[in-house]
Amino acid sequence: MKIKGQHTLSEITSQPLVWKEVIESFYPRQDQVVAGYKALTPSNVLFMGCGSTYYLSQIAAALFQSLTGIPSKAAPSSELLLFPEQTITDTKRTLLVAISRSGTTTETVQAVDRFRKMGGPAVWVISCYPQSELAQSGDLTLLAEAAQEQSIAQTRSFSSMLILAQALAAAVAGIDVTALDALPGRLSTLLDDSADLFERLGKQRDLKRLFFLGSGYQYGIANESMLKMKEMSLTNSEAFHFMEFRHGPMSMANDKALIVGLFSQAARAHEERVLAEMVNLGAHTLGLNTSPDSGYEYNLFFDDQDIPDWALPVLFLPPLQLLAYHRSIGKGLDPDNPRNLEAVVSLDTAAFAAN
Repeated sequence: MKIKGQHTLSEITSQPLVWKEVIESFYPRQDQVVAGYKALTPSNVLFMGCGSTYYLSQIAAALFQSLTGIPSKAAPSSELLLFPEQTITDTKRTLLVAISRSGTTTETVQAVDRFRKMGGPAVWVISCYPQSELAQSGDLTLLAEAAQEQSIAQTRSFSSMLILAQALAAAVAGIDVTALDALPGRLSTLLDDSADLFERLGKQRDLKRLFFLGSGYQYGIANESMLKMKEMSLTNSEAFHFMEFRHGPMSMANDKALIVGLFSQAARAHEERVLAEMVNLGAHTLGLNTSPDSGYEYNLFFDDQDIPDWALPVLFLPPLQLLAYHRSIGKGLDPDNPRNLEAVVSLDTAAFAAN
């Protein structure tokens, strides 16, 4: 008999081993990545995806621009497909990086076709399935095959493709990619440390709203955490930049809300002041990447001293995936099969072609 959520839990907890395989799979491709980028010398880079991979694109674009100095942005695939003039300029000097777990998502496949017809010089792909239409069409394709999933909601596929995006940015920037080698072991410790905390939080039915706050690289992580919470547990959740939460949304902070802060290395002092305000407003608070003695209701300490800022974002994901999983189980739902969702979104390609 199938147990609710068995695939999701297995896919979340398997990430230390999967990450190790994905990181090792990148090293033989590193010289090809660097040479391919030098041959293109793009003036800007556009990262795109749908749903989770759009949020992944937000993180990837911020990382790439920060590490390389090349203007980079993220867009949903549908925006490039339906509103190309608002999404992209100087197409002939743009590198498009298309991200898709399945490699078959309609908007992304069609947007790649639109980009090529507009004169785009190259499409790089990050995916999990080598035989997919998107993977086969890429001028360069990076694969996280070990991260393939049975669940509908992305967990290890998202984090593993993000690791490839982190590696890509670091390699192009000439930064030592081996900093990623520390991540699997650190994640294993985090999952052990957070299992009881998130199971306990998942059973707190009095929490009606969840807010995820993240800035810089962590903003895309906050968005993805919000999406996982909605998909798996059907819980009202939102994501904001730390400082933006003070401009209106904090009116929702009360004893029915859990506010999760994803602290950065660079702006932690400012971010901690925001979460401290939420404590004073009576909200439940959870701080990630805090010091052991932080004054929030719940804390998850990251030992990040030997992990560079650009490699850190992916570590936030698995603990928050666990939070969504346990909340789903606590509500009697099946996180393996979220309501109204399918693993791949397929749309009428004729309608897009006519646009």
